[in-house]
Amino acid sequence: MGPLDTSIEVAGCRLYEVALPLREPFRISGGTLRTRRSLIVELADRTGAVGYGESAPFEAPFYSEETLATVQACIVQHLFPRMEGKSFTTLETAARALEQGVRGNRMARAGVETALWDLVCAKAGVPLRSLLAVAMERLGVRAPMRESRGYVESGVALGIPEGSGPERLAADAVAAIRAGYRRVKLKVMPGWDVAPVRAVREAARGAGCEVPLWADGNGAYARESDMDALRALDREHLVMIEQPLPPEDVAGTLKLARELDTPVCIDESLSDDRAAQLFVEHRGPRIWNLKVQRVGGLWESLRIYRRAIEAGVRLWAGSMPETGVGLHAVLCVASFAGCVYPTDAEPSERWYAPGADLVEWRMDGEGKIGVKDVAGLAELGLRNTLERVGKVVA
Repeated sequence: MGPLDTSIEVAGCRLYEVALPLREPFRISGGTLRTRRSLIVELADRTGAVGYGESAPFEAPFYSEETLATVQACIVQHLFPRMEGKSFTTLETAARALEQGVRGNRMARAGVETALWDLVCAKAGVPLRSLLAVAMERLGVRAPMRESRGYVESGVALGIPEGSGPERLAADAVAAIRAGYRRVKLKVMPGWDVAPVRAVREAARGAGCEVPLWADGNGAYARESDMDALRALDREHLVMIEQPLPPEDVAGTLKLARELDTPVCIDESLSDDRAAQLFVEHRGPRIWNLKVQRVGGLWESLRIYRRAIEAGVRLWAGSMPETGVGLHAVLCVASFAGCVYPTDAEPSERWYAPGADLVEWRMDGEGKIGVKDVAGLAELGLRNTLERVGKVVA
């Protein structure tokens, strides 16, 4: 018996909506984010323990099929009724109750599921990364890969600028490198790719502060019509090209990974462990971006983690970005030995005004963000913060 076997009796479920203005717009190939509107799940146990999780979709379906409205509806109409007033013998049985008869809706499930993990942390008095290590052992992950560094190396993700050219992007990249970020990721799309990559590389070299550089297409390219652009990016000697093709174009992604010299990284295509299995069996891309939100929570994240380790795949853990609530789970996963590239989980000040994040995260001058070893996020006074800035929607 251990913390994973802690029984759960859910006495109450609450859903908050928050809206945190970004310091500047963040644009990817599919759309632009100006305010981080997100949903925070609160689960209360009969013992008085409370757990928190986050569902962080976008308002429009440009990243995935889920939106803020659909996630709220799924949580309120389908997931909360599976939790409230119910008793579960273990964390895993509670999490499985969210999967049965629910297709997709992974971000909705991730919010409730991560709240369950946080609730168990509060009840058992253990930090999340310790609970994850226990779960990894139960799943059969070998011992060295169950070790957490206790921190992550943060890499900056720079969006497509509005109303300015590569020069502004290059200046932002140099400033980020000097602030300590361990790598630079550039959002790209057809017509905005090679020029910004070259501008950033040349500016970094000129400033004497070169770091690893890669590009993220968020599925904006088509293999049939954009191969010239993809081959041009391939000649730029990037660390990787992340999700160049649409997530549903698995066959194209498998072919492209063999056609380019630059490693292809899958992001949106990695929807769950079954997708991971497919990529392993078909000898697909060997770099994966593991996102807790996108795959439906922490149990599925750990299943993918195990499969990646067994297959020799190189992992890193990405963010949406979430508020500081959801970032807690991301950072804990990213801190484990199997995640070998810097994460794009960034400190609170990168996105929000000082003190505006629900849970504040800080980065040191070496680009490191420490994991918070709290026994549940309630220890950080999150209820008071949510009552001040959030709106109860269920």
